[in-house]
Parts: sequence; structure tokens; C-alpha cells
Amino acid sequence: MDYNKDCCIIKDENWFRYRAAAIIIEDDCILLASNDVSQYYYSVGGGVHLGETAEESVVREVLEETGVNYEIDRLAFIHENFFEGNGTTTGLKCHEIAFYFLMKAKGSQLLNSNSTCAEGREYMNWIPISQLRNHTIYPTFFAEKLINMPKQVEHIVTKEI
Repeated sequence: MDYNKDCCIIKDENWFRYRAAAIIIEDDCILLASNDVSQYYYSVGGGVHLGETAEESVVREVLEETGVNYEIDRLAFIHENFFEGNGTTTGLKCHEIAFYFLMKAKGSQLLNSNSTCAEGREYMNWIPISQLRNHTIYPTFFAEKLINMPKQVEHIVTKEI
């Protein structure tokens, strides 16, 4: 994370972040990231930079992480997430606002990823949507919501603390 660019605030034991993330589906599989440290999968995306729109951010983040230039189809979810930090945010009470954009399918799962994150090397994984409940994934609502993708934007609040 580049705290000099990302729209985030750290104050005392609190961390706030504005994030844009992608829902990339090809052949009934969703693209999720993982790394060498975390024991879970997470959505492709990252912090919105100062002066950047959420749409610009998600296109940039997807290109950085996958090596593929995906286009936005539509906004699918707005997620307010309250959780205890881990990794670079260990010990912090976190509040994240994330915009999840459904991206237009390319018809191929081919990627050109050479992505890294604060935890080291990042890996891109195509996971069948029907098997999401068999894995630990964040955001947790993906396992339910992606099976029956809503046609309108949905606001979701998750409180883990």
C-alpha cells in the first residue's frame, strides 16, 4: 500500500480506507487474489488514489494486478466493512468503504500477472462461483451474492468488530 497516494487515514488505533475492487467473471469462475502470507482469497483491487475516481482506480488496479485491460460493466456493490486489522493493519480497528465493479468478460482466463502486495508476491486464482463456500474469501458476501448477482447496486454493511 502506498499511503502517500491512497485515500486512507490512520489516527490512533483506527484506519479508514476508500477502496475500488473488481468482480471479474469468466466461464462461471471469479478471479480472486491470494498471497504467501494470508490464508484466504480476496477481491482484485486496491486503494483509490487521491484525485482519482473509483472507476479510474478499479481499471488501474485490475491492469496492475492482472496485466489485462478490463472495462467496467457496472457498479454492483457498495460495501461498508468494519473489521480488526491484520497484516499491515494489525492492531487497528478498520473501516473500509469499497465500490465493487462488475467488469466486462473477455471470454478468456488468460492473464499476464506479475503482482505484488504488502505481504509479498500476489497470485491470481480463478475459482468456480459454485465453490466459493468451500474457501475463505473476502468479502464474505461474495459466496452468496455472486450466485444470484443483483441487477441493481446493493449496499452491504459488514461488522466484524
